[in-house]
Amino acid sequence: MKAKVDRDECIGCGLCASICSEVFEMDEEGIAIVIADPVPADVKEEAIEAEESCPTGAISLEE
Repeated sequence: MKAKVDRDECIGCGLCASICSEVFEMDEEGIAIVIADPVPADVKEEAIEAEESCPTGAISLEE
């Protein structure tokens, strides 16, 4: 599974990084970035939760 963040949509709330810090972190501009490619199998559920919780829909996951 691959995770992507649309930088134009991200508002920098940090929710994804707090839910799944193994896959997402905030960069120096306060925008979420993906730090694990592919998403590790043991945090797949957390990555899905981060995608579903994103208030702007900036996160997408692909198999």
